Amino acid sequence: MKKYILIMLAGLLTVSVISCNKKKVTEIKEVRTSSGIEMVLLPGGEFMMGEGDQKRRVKLSPFYIDKYEVTQEMFKKVELPNPSHFKGDKNPVEMAAWVNAAVYCNERSLDEGLTPCYNEDTWECNFDANGYRLPTEAEWEYAARGGSAEKYFFGSDAKVLRDYAIYNKNSSGKTSKAGSRKPNQYGLYDMYGNVAEWCNDIFSTDYNKSSSLNDPKGPKTGEGRVLRGGSWMDSEESLTSSRRSRDISINDACALKDTIGFRCVKKAD
Repeated sequence: MKKYILIMLAGLLTVSVISCNKKKVTEIKEVRTSSGIEMVLLPGGEFMMGEGDQKRRVKLSPFYIDKYEVTQEMFKKVELPNPSHFKGDKNPVEMAAWVNAAVYCNERSLDEGLTPCYNEDTWECNFDANGYRLPTEAEWEYAARGGSAEKYFFGSDAKVLRDYAIYNKNSSGKTSKAGSRKPNQYGLYDMYGNVAEWCNDIFSTDYNKSSSLNDPKGPKTGEGRVLRGGSWMDSEESLTSSRRSRDISINDACALKDTIGFRCVKKAD
């Protein structure tokens, strides 16, 4: 059950969302940025990340996350060429290498007068900057779970997935308009399916054993970058909150895929 409270704050519409379940009550806030993009402020805190023998308790600071996957309209608004295969302004951008996603984060930051997070010579991320970046793997999973510890944020019955995700059983072989299915408990759309989402982290198979328990940022070395959430062509098992994958098309125009997109996060003030 959710309760919505509308508040006018500094000329911006803020929606306080109280997400209720049997265990706890979590208050989140929906905001609209100066460039008109809807984001959700998540309070952070502790949660159980991962699955199997890699499961562990992680603690996160509060952060903002995009309500929707970055759309082609949003991509073009910062004057970047639209690389997508399945054209549609309201569809998620895809065929974007990891560096393309990082460049978008920087351009969106500059568009709003914020400090970019990425050094475009080294692609290192300045987590102290107030601009946009890709989510850490831990932030992504925390957001996707929506407060749930189960396989999916809605439970464990995969038959319900079609109400929340665009995947191989209902995609018709392509992406769909962002937000065309139901959101999770935090008001976030397409955390499962439509396009798999780039994370900031370098991929490592033993990530959960080697990374920090507080605001983990992933390993310093590895091959490829982390992908989360699965895409329009994936099955139910690829769309769980904890399922990890990777891709090596970091800056390779020949290896781009129409199954990969992203959303942005920003540190809380």
